[in-house]
Amino acid sequence: MRVAGVVLAAGAGRRFGKPKALVDYRGTLLVDRAARVLTEGGCAPVLVVLGAAEAEVRARAELRDVAVVSNPDWNSGMGSSFRAGLAALAAEPEDVAAALVLPVDMPGVTAEAVRRVAAHAAPDALAAASLEQRRSHPVLLGRAHWRGAAADAVGDAGARRYLRDHAVTLVRCDGVSEGFDIDRPADLDSG
Repeated sequence: MRVAGVVLAAGAGRRFGKPKALVDYRGTLLVDRAARVLTEGGCAPVLVVLGAAEAEVRARAELRDVAVVSNPDWNSGMGSSFRAGLAALAAEPEDVAAALVLPVDMPGVTAEAVRRVAAHAAPDALAAASLEQRRSHPVLLGRAHWRGAAADAVGDAGARRYLRDHAVTLVRCDGVSEGFDIDRPADLDSG
């Protein structure tokens, strides 16, 4: 049984001033860092969903050992990237039992957090990292949930509404992961 990784990296980063996939964080582009964390955490395959400035991201990022998914509807919000990633995974064999989703702008998430959440993989599983008893990222969705979660993913909500309406196993990741995200240039000093 395999767990696929999905990096949501298609947004324009309006508050940041440029696409977050192109943001350098401690010497590495956020998109490369997120893909590496999923790979090192045991995810296979790893998909990176791109949209805004896709050509520039492809030119500048390493995107090593990942499949790139183009999201032409990226401007409609993160929900479209979430749907694009899950749609691409639907073609994977049934041994891909779950998808572990990580937004590109969360560099505090570690491979250990990915492994802990991925350990709960099953076709009917819903799990998420927990930091200080609050749901965080990454989020794991078993294959049986892909269709329903994709249907609920609109605007910038991603799977939020779907997860709110279903039982989610919280996986304690305190001490091995940080839940900050990069929204503005000043956030680069976090963590």
